[in-house]
Amino acid sequence: MKARLQLVLAALCFSTAGAAIKWCAFGASQIAAFRALVAMLAILVLIPEARQRWSWRVGLVGIAYAAAGLLFVFANKLTTAADTVFLQATNPLFVVALAPWLLKERVRAADLAFMGVLAVGLALLFVGGHRRFATAPDPFVGNVLAAGSAVAWAFTVTGYRWLARQGHEYGAGHGPIAAAAACGNLIVFLVCLPGALPVAAGRGADWLIVIYLGVFQLGLAYVFLSRAITRVPALEASLFLLVEPVLSPVWAWLAHGETPGPLAAIGGAVILTATALKSWRDTAVVAA
Repeated sequence: MKARLQLVLAALCFSTAGAAIKWCAFGASQIAAFRALVAMLAILVLIPEARQRWSWRVGLVGIAYAAAGLLFVFANKLTTAADTVFLQATNPLFVVALAPWLLKERVRAADLAFMGVLAVGLALLFVGGHRRFATAPDPFVGNVLAAGSAVAWAFTVTGYRWLARQGHEYGAGHGPIAAAAACGNLIVFLVCLPGALPVAAGRGADWLIVIYLGVFQLGLAYVFLSRAITRVPALEASLFLLVEPVLSPVWAWLAHGETPGPLAAIGGAVILTATALKSWRDTAVVAA
């Protein structure tokens, strides 16, 4: 299968999280715990490199991954899927802020302009993201959690790059990244398990949703992503992965009737457009 198609399939799997989480009648702690357990097992089975020796570096990145995943689930239970995914899409704002400190990477003037545009989109989401639905009972708190997920995901992405620089010591290729994802899911399971107990019988559909979230929405997505990411330039990959924030609100609208408010929709469009333009510009600069 071609690498670019695999990236699109990965983004497609990722994009179904919001609608699926809202469909499940389990509480946020239960969804987070059982989704993480299933995802960890799926990643370890489907990506053999994830079973390589786990290091303390893998553990640190796993903590960041766990925070991002945990906050993402709780945010989806409180605010709209559109606001959640758009807010998480602001993570490059925090990546640019973290890179000079953690990776010693230089920030360019264009990066600062990009941060400013993302900040505008972030502000629009907070100002306009207050529409309540049965599936989004507390948009403000949910938006705060989604913004926290963006910060945690920025640490995760930065950590992935950090692990890649240590490839000679901690395993080649995508092994350390898959290992960090498996480790992060284990952490989510252990942290959320006390709040997930006791487990009610639940509907069969709820358990099927949890299994779907673990095996397909996360596990299979990471299989596609890990196989493609080493064969497609990172900047080009980021464009294909924009399929996720584009489709996630569509699934939530079709399944639950959720629609973002006008300002929130504008904020999301600003974030996606800025990200696409920056990725295209960076790709053009590299090609030149």
